[in-house]
Formats: sequence, C-alpha cells, structure tokens
Amino acid sequence: MLNVIINGALGKMGKVLIDAVNSDEELNLAAAVDKGAQAMSEKPAGIYGSIFDVNVKADVVIDFSRPEAAKDLIKYCKDNKCALVLATTGFSDEELDFIHESAKEIPIFNSYNMSLGVNLMLSLVAKAAQALEGFDIEIIEKHHNEKVDAPSGTAIMIANEINNALDNTMQMNYGRYGRDCKRAKNEIGIHAVRGGTIVGDHTAVFAGKDEIIEIRHTANSKQIFAQGALRAAKFISGKGSGFYNMKDLFSF
Repeated sequence: MLNVIINGALGKMGKVLIDAVNSDEELNLAAAVDKGAQAMSEKPAGIYGSIFDVNVKADVVIDFSRPEAAKDLIKYCKDNKCALVLATTGFSDEELDFIHESAKEIPIFNSYNMSLGVNLMLSLVAKAAQALEGFDIEIIEKHHNEKVDAPSGTAIMIANEINNALDNTMQMNYGRYGRDCKRAKNEIGIHAVRGGTIVGDHTAVFAGKDEIIEIRHTANSKQIFAQGALRAAKFISGKGSGFYNMKDLFSF
C-alpha cells in the first residue's frame, strides 16, 4: 500500500485526485493539504493547511496546485525522504533549475501533462515535423476561463518537442497582433483560447502548399490527468533520486 499526500486538495483537480486515490486499492490517502484550509475555522478531517503540519508517514506527494508551492513541497520531501510528483504548470526557468537541482537528492517526477494521449501526441508531432519539411507550424490550445497561465504548459511541451526534432532551429511566436505580422519560415506560432469549461484541447497544425495536417488531443475530463498522476506516483515511489518525466513512464 502506497501512502500518498495530495497537495492542492481543495481545488478542482485536488478533489478529482482524492476520489481517484480512494478508488485505487494500491493507494492510501495519508493526508490532504491546501493552504485554503488555513482560513477555515473548522477544517475537514484529514485536511492540513500546510505541508509542514502533516505528521503522518507518506511515500509520495502529488501536487496540482501552483508553482510557488514547489519549494516547500521539495523541502518536506527532502526532510521526510519521500518522492514528489509535480503536475503544476507555469514554472519559471529559475524554478525549473531548482527542481532539477533538488532531484539530485530525492526522486522528482515532473510533467506539464499527465495524459497518456498527450504524451503520444508529443511523439507524433516530432515525427510530423521531421517528415513535413517546409510546412508552417502553428499550435492552438484551448482551456477553461479560469486558467491563469498562458500558453499552457502542454502547448509549450508540444512546441519544444517539435523544436527539438528540428535541431532547435525554430523560434516561438506567442500570438500575433498588428499590421506587420507576416510569419517567419522558422516560426512556431502558439495561440491560447480561454472560455467556458474546456478541460483541455491542443492542436498542432502543419500547413503546406495545398494541404494541411492536424494532430489534435482533446481532454473530456480531469480523470485522465488524475490517472496519469497516480501511475507516475506508483512508478517513482521505488526509484532513487533523480528527475523523471512521462518519457520514463511510457515508451512510444
């Protein structure tokens, strides 16, 4: 039985994760953490306002909250010798450097998207980019109207995967506005749409002369991200210190 702590437990994704853990016979919900609980006069049973208030043994912490939470979570995991699954988006370069450095001491699994389908998409767009020489490449991502960061971490993953496949010769263009916006040949356009309750929709467009190829992934519920995170937690719990991602978990 793997003991799991969920950080960001009061958020939409946190609630989905808690239900998923409770439905998994291999996992035990050791504790749930959310800074929002600090303002509650009566906290729900098993909810802590800070990771440092948790006084039960855990094997892995799963986080779907905010980038600024990572520093405390990493300190907790170092002090308590447990693994960390980071599924948060919007990290700065400095924060990512800190995560990679910390992975020298504890096992850290980090991915901007925990979906099996999205990670298959990454493999497909890389192959398409190599095969479709001279095609213009655009990425369109759509999310709900409460998402705070743009473009999405997944859109950035897709763009980076394409760029890596093309020997890092491409430049990112985050949206267009104005009267002089003709695209460059070595450009990847990235566009963000926010509206309604869209869980997540990503399309990579490869536009050539007289033909268009689109590779698209649509998430219809948050369950796919929860299941991917639980699979990552099971994978990383037996690993030594190091930095892991979805390429370690899946082989396409």
